Amino acid sequence: MDAARSQPATPIAGVSTVTPPNAKKQPVVAAWHGVELVDDYAWMRAGNWQQVMRDPSLLPADIRAHLEAENAYAEAVLADTQGLQEKLFLEMKGRIKEDDSSVPAPDGPWEYYTSFVTGGQYPLVCRRPRGGGPEQVLLDGNKEAQGKHYWQLGGVARSPGHDLLAYAVDDKGSELFTVRLRDLVTGEDLPDVLLNTRGGMAWASDNRSLFYIRLDEHQRPRLVCRHDVGGPGELDETVYHEPDAGFYVALGYTQSRKFIVIDAHDHQTSECYLIDTDAADRPPRLIVARQTGHEYGVEHHEDRLVITTNSAGAEDFRICQAPLDSPGMVSWRDLVRHKPGRLIIETVAFRHHLVRLEREDGLPRVVVRRVADGAEHAIEFDEEAYSLGITPGYEYDTTTLRFTYSSMTTPAQVFDYDMETRERVLRKTQEVPSGHDPADYVTRRLHAPAPDGETVPISLLYRKGVPIDGSAPLFLYGYGSYGISIPASFSVTRLSLADRGFVFAIAHIRGGKDKGYRWYSLGKHRTKRNTFTDFIAAGEYLAATGYTRRGRIIANGGSAGGMLVGATVNMAPDLFLGVIADVPFVDVLNTMLDKELPLTPPEWPEWGNPIESPEDFAVIRSYSPYDNVEPKAYPHIFAFGGLTDPRVTYWEPAKWVAKLRDSKLDDNLLLLKINMEAGHGGASGRFEQLKEVALDYAFALKVAGLAGSDLPPAG
Repeated sequence: MDAARSQPATPIAGVSTVTPPNAKKQPVVAAWHGVELVDDYAWMRAGNWQQVMRDPSLLPADIRAHLEAENAYAEAVLADTQGLQEKLFLEMKGRIKEDDSSVPAPDGPWEYYTSFVTGGQYPLVCRRPRGGGPEQVLLDGNKEAQGKHYWQLGGVARSPGHDLLAYAVDDKGSELFTVRLRDLVTGEDLPDVLLNTRGGMAWASDNRSLFYIRLDEHQRPRLVCRHDVGGPGELDETVYHEPDAGFYVALGYTQSRKFIVIDAHDHQTSECYLIDTDAADRPPRLIVARQTGHEYGVEHHEDRLVITTNSAGAEDFRICQAPLDSPGMVSWRDLVRHKPGRLIIETVAFRHHLVRLEREDGLPRVVVRRVADGAEHAIEFDEEAYSLGITPGYEYDTTTLRFTYSSMTTPAQVFDYDMETRERVLRKTQEVPSGHDPADYVTRRLHAPAPDGETVPISLLYRKGVPIDGSAPLFLYGYGSYGISIPASFSVTRLSLADRGFVFAIAHIRGGKDKGYRWYSLGKHRTKRNTFTDFIAAGEYLAATGYTRRGRIIANGGSAGGMLVGATVNMAPDLFLGVIADVPFVDVLNTMLDKELPLTPPEWPEWGNPIESPEDFAVIRSYSPYDNVEPKAYPHIFAFGGLTDPRVTYWEPAKWVAKLRDSKLDDNLLLLKINMEAGHGGASGRFEQLKEVALDYAFALKVAGLAGSDLPPAG
């Protein structure tokens, strides 16, 4: 390695007088598979962490003192960016239409939508008579959130009779939702209160039976219960109890609303049950029993079921049909055959059309199939990189499909599309009040060579006039887990970086499904290292092609994406100028060894089970960011966490930062901010969320030496 490549990031002047917290060491020793693990900072995991999720005031005093000291240190170091943070915040806020609303979705005699009011942080749930009429505000989030540090609206479900609204609220950030029922005639809440739910709900057609998901004692969604309106929630019947701690359950409807679907799943296997909405008292009906590695989803069409499945070697899924009264796999017949490399993401069955969202060569498209004769046509767009999503709405007997399109330069557009005539009607374009001209920006799709010969798609956004000569700083975002694909969609916040000379890049790395299910398979479990080498390859390629240079890249990822940047900064620290790790899953090995944590058993198919398997233990240990911190130079690092986060617990970033501070051999920034009043998603209000983004970007601009820069002219 040459001298230029081995230099650490440039130290930031003016912070040497601020003393960082010095976390105490209390070694805890554990042995697994003949390997001794020493954790100096295990004390940061509160013994009463489950109680802290419900009441943050119960956090032990020594842990609270340490987290508050870290927060104070970060605030002091970034004090000189306060003006920049405010400028960024006002800039991003100015790009949001404050009195905005969604396009109304028709449902019987009403049209339902959400809206925001000027100055309001939270959504309003609204409806109006179909075809026009006075608005009814069913739920005002701003009023509900008054006096609360955190307020998050979860699921909302209106009853078939349109006279009751079930809604779920989390007021801690711990994803423990409370469901209440509102009488839409009087506007008052009923006495019914359902505690410890996940927030998903579905009504039976009797207008009295509400199905919902209840959490078990480990905060895992494993129970489906039925509540009778007016009855005590504690006596609700459990209609399905998932026996496997590694499986979660979810609730949904078929598009016809004929059935409620219970989907029991982990990250590689699923099992579906149907509840007839006309027979709420009957037990759920199993479609096909789970088989490891088999994933399927169920839709309903008239006298048959439509099943999207990866069975019979259909890695990227096929669509089958089966008689409603004989849904077993032996009855499945192909409607849409499997095509390798074309991933079927979603299937919706309307009365006269079958719609599927699919992705091929990294780009999405919508395909409409006429039921009567099987004729198909696709809806596609011409930009190099874009995002496309379908919004089925509430109705089944319709020829109208709603979809949303955007790109990294084009604000979101909502279209109503006639599936028979192919007429496309633009219903809404995302408004940017402060002004936005897509022509001022460039979006590109590149492909970086990976070490093993694969190519990694990269979506780019930058402002016209930014020199592509290696001088520009680059913000590189990645995720790469659970098969989640990151869309090349529009974001008003990214413009603030692009306007200041940053190139913004999304690396569509293995572990997502951007190039089909195979792309996911090659970035999980024992092939997980591909995720990290893909991200590094993307950064190397962007430097080699002049979009930036080595040591000028800010890496960013959240949750499993935080694990990504934590692992890559251990592997290639000199590639990066800085790292922003949001709620980072960095203590992977210890977490996967702790089966009492909410997410651990369901995560074993994704990462491996290090308790049972020495091989899985060795693989996870080889990349787990916390376990691979070494005494060497690291780039500038800013880590974020949430005290009530049940997904990535607060102690993961806290331990990681403490170990880095004790080990690293440089003077670069190392900061930690724990939101003491929020969880995995950060602050709940839409403007408070912008302040967190502004803090991220102020850090990036500070370490890039652009904190005092003005916006350049367009062109």
